[in-house]
Amino acid sequence: MLDDDDTPLRPAKLWNDTESAPQARELCRQILPAEWARLTGSVPGPAMTISKLAWTHQHHPGVLQKCRRIMLPFDYLVYRLSGSFVCERGGASGTGYFNPFSDRWEPQLAAAVQGDIDWLSRWPAVIPSHHPAGVVRKISGLEALAGAIVGVGTGDNMSAALGMNLKPGDTGISIGTSGTLYGITATGIADSSGTINGYADAAGRFIPMITTLNAAKVTDAFRKLLCVTPDEFDELALGSPPGANGLQLVPWLDGERTPNLPDATGHMRGLRTTTTRQDMARAATEGVLCGLLAGGLMLKKHGFSDEGRIVLTGGGAKSRAYRQVLADLTGKPVWVSPVGETAAAGAAIQAAAAVLGSTNAEMADRWSQPLEKVADPRQDARHVLDAYVNYVNELSGELQ
Repeated sequence: MLDDDDTPLRPAKLWNDTESAPQARELCRQILPAEWARLTGSVPGPAMTISKLAWTHQHHPGVLQKCRRIMLPFDYLVYRLSGSFVCERGGASGTGYFNPFSDRWEPQLAAAVQGDIDWLSRWPAVIPSHHPAGVVRKISGLEALAGAIVGVGTGDNMSAALGMNLKPGDTGISIGTSGTLYGITATGIADSSGTINGYADAAGRFIPMITTLNAAKVTDAFRKLLCVTPDEFDELALGSPPGANGLQLVPWLDGERTPNLPDATGHMRGLRTTTTRQDMARAATEGVLCGLLAGGLMLKKHGFSDEGRIVLTGGGAKSRAYRQVLADLTGKPVWVSPVGETAAAGAAIQAAAAVLGSTNAEMADRWSQPLEKVADPRQDARHVLDAYVNYVNELSGELQ
């Protein structure tokens, strides 16, 4: 949020900051979740920009009136480099006031935050994801880059999908500090339950997504509790059978986004005197993956096809345990891209498309690297996902 002099009015709130959960609930009382989903593909949650604007309005009165520009961090970088106040549909679809089905802003939704603001004037112009945003201005310290083409950028998962050249039917799973599960569809998905975010991708299609707050940081936490290295943790997790001898973990260690339980904590059941360190490592790994795969079941209910490959990315993609347990839980091989940083590869693809006048999808095909299979199912663990879903349904009923 910038003022008339392009000075930030306050520190930007990160997407995984859950302080705006009360404001998200209030927005859904003002406008029904079904209407949010119809217009934006998503239902407001703490991660959405619109919820953070509502939080700002409540906790910092007057700031929104002083604001003249509102943009995501990568849009701000584009603005500083080129002077172009623009964005594209992939990133914009995470704001909670952009319509990915018609590629336009919906200012009446932001009016639920504050009705006396000209919201459209505060939002960047939307340009195609493969178009140049402008060129680098003469900036102190960056003189050598003056005149270079500036791409418009996109969201990290949208960029990773380009870097992996995901096709309809493929399922992308990213295991970072947080986790995502997504795929490419020709038509958008609108889920009024709020489980699915019906985002736009960076190639004129859609990328419906499940997002969890708790992923690799969960296994990192258990690794530290067990006082082992990452490799040793993988060895422990693979030393326990599917289901971890009855030990189950629901990994909501820092609250959760899917399901929307920002104040929740982690839950473990099935502890016995016979529980081993191997069981704890396996249960932690299964819990993270089951949290994402449970969301994937919701995607299928909305017509999402998962007949293609499962492609793992993010820091967790390097873990032998995550690779093998994912294969066991799904009964399908797991693939990775030989390009380690898939989001960076997507940014390079987007840059090349902007320079050469190509579409992002065409450039992804040109630059595509064959995926590598890293795990085949060894043991049938699909029953573990069923048990996890039943456990989460019990807990969600108690907490809500």
